[in-house]
Amino acid sequence: MKYVRFKQGKTDKYGVLKDEEIIVLTGSPLNVDTAQTDEKVNIEEVRLISPLIPNEIIGIGANFIADEKDRPEWLPNTPIFFSKPKHSVIGTEDSIELPPGIESVKFESEIAVIIGKQARNIDESDYLDYIFGITVANDVTSPDYFREDGHWFVGKSFPSFTPLGPVIETEFELENVMIQSYVNGEPFQNSPTSHMIISISQMISYLSQVTVLNPGDVILTGSPVGAGFVKAGDVVSCTVTGIGTLENPVIQSKTTKKATLI
Repeated sequence: MKYVRFKQGKTDKYGVLKDEEIIVLTGSPLNVDTAQTDEKVNIEEVRLISPLIPNEIIGIGANFIADEKDRPEWLPNTPIFFSKPKHSVIGTEDSIELPPGIESVKFESEIAVIIGKQARNIDESDYLDYIFGITVANDVTSPDYFREDGHWFVGKSFPSFTPLGPVIETEFELENVMIQSYVNGEPFQNSPTSHMIISISQMISYLSQVTVLNPGDVILTGSPVGAGFVKAGDVVSCTVTGIGTLENPVIQSKTTKKATLI
């Protein structure tokens, strides 16, 4: 089932997408008491926004190989995880805003997993029981704000730096799904999920051992090799087979002052 969130007038609503028609829901599909209504709208008559307001956003870094010959012999003892603020979330067709004074901003096409129920110390074999659905993500990043010791939060936290959408798909396959990206129609990333170093099942099990995962948490599962940099005027398209395409234009922020302590 495909779930969407859309703007109707000044109201944000959730719905089930069937072909070109949206069946309006009484609330978020993550709520157990949400039900379908008799109201239906054409997708062409509304504007899709991010398919959910995340509870928490957790990402993993350096999680893809370019080729099987590059696969490390051992998994890392401590994977590279980071968090992103939910104010960084935008939807498909919303603009990615380049912060002022920044020399480089990178796009990263990814699969985003939405947690559906609380997870604590779960076995890897049970991970699917805790996934509500998946969507497409663009983990936009400014390496200008990275530190040599690996501190990534600032460079990933600007407003508009986490596009999500266009739908949440609850009927999905995760084996050998292709993750792709394009800038102005030019291809960049194109990798299967089999090129992940730490699998999604391992990710969810590990995170459930070090924290409590809750409904609405979003896990960004890593970006394939080949991501690049964008400039104002570009259009970035991130695609995951079976889900859809997340497309965002890139603009220069109207803010004029660069973030600095001085």
